[in-house]
Amino acid sequence: MKSNLNTFVIIAFSITTSTFAMAHDPIKAPPHSIDSPKIASEMVECAKRFLNGIDTDRKAKWLNVQLHFKDAERGNFHFFPIPRRGVSLKELTAGQRQLAYSLMSSALSHSGNQKALTIMSLGDLLREADENPNKFRDSDQYYFTIFGVPTPKGTWSYRVEGFHLSLNVTIVKGRYISVTPSFFGAIPAVVADGPRKGLEVLKLETQLGRGLASSLTPEQRKIGYGEVPVFEETVGGLLTGNQRKIDRGTPRGLPAAEMTDPQREILMMLIREHINRIRKDLADQDLARIEKAGIKRIHFIWAGGLKPGEPHHYMIQGPTFLIEYDCTQDDANHVHCVYRDFDNDFGDALLEHYHNHHGHGHEH
Repeated sequence: MKSNLNTFVIIAFSITTSTFAMAHDPIKAPPHSIDSPKIASEMVECAKRFLNGIDTDRKAKWLNVQLHFKDAERGNFHFFPIPRRGVSLKELTAGQRQLAYSLMSSALSHSGNQKALTIMSLGDLLREADENPNKFRDSDQYYFTIFGVPTPKGTWSYRVEGFHLSLNVTIVKGRYISVTPSFFGAIPAVVADGPRKGLEVLKLETQLGRGLASSLTPEQRKIGYGEVPVFEETVGGLLTGNQRKIDRGTPRGLPAAEMTDPQREILMMLIREHINRIRKDLADQDLARIEKAGIKRIHFIWAGGLKPGEPHHYMIQGPTFLIEYDCTQDDANHVHCVYRDFDNDFGDALLEHYHNHHGHGHEH
């Protein structure tokens, strides 16, 4: 009897515990989210160190270094050499710059960080080569802005932006992370002479795209080749430009379902090259989302020549994402490429999930 009583108590306790757990189930992750509390925590620390490294007098002068999370500026993104809100590297001391670089790199992989810093460095070449230099193309004209208050469980974001670089990172509830829109560009795409002759920052983005286009059969090219976009009708040669939000529309080009296995492998290598600019844990989760949505549903379209030095353009579109690349300006020696998430640019899907299901998620 005693044994039966103990069994009853254990079963009753288990049922009660399960019922309590169901009634107090923690907030579930938003669908298709990139979830990394560890990296989110590191980003908070980097942001705090950056802000704490700026003395009070300078903060008072730089009112744009930290804005409200709801500020409309958070949704702006541009890759032209223009004035920006935020604090520029030019205005920082040597020590403060190191803290700024640390914040930038908290979202990037080793290769992504190298590319970003090298893109910044090209401003020195442009200043020397331009007949009428634009100060916003200088290597120290990259602006850092924090939106909201970086806290362990909070929702906030940061942006690093300047000529040919735009990184937009959003952290929701201290764990869910969005890293789009993400823009990398380079002029010159290939350095023609001088000590850095041959430098090509976005080499694989170019070579893999050209390699995939070259592999298409005449029959595949009927679908997989298009026309180079009319420059006057684009923003920097990109059809998607710098729009706040982009629509899926109808994918253009050759679907991966109609590619050979080797062609699909080149396609995935190209996609990984774009996505692997961010930290591995974040990139792996993003790639898993892409694979789950269906690799065979990804479309690729190429336009332009297949030889180096010939203007060219390509677009890759899957159910969840879009990559657009352009190299048509300055004798095809000027590259623009952008990675967008149809639903989650600027953390939109994450924020909408919390707003709709939990009544919060938008910070002040």
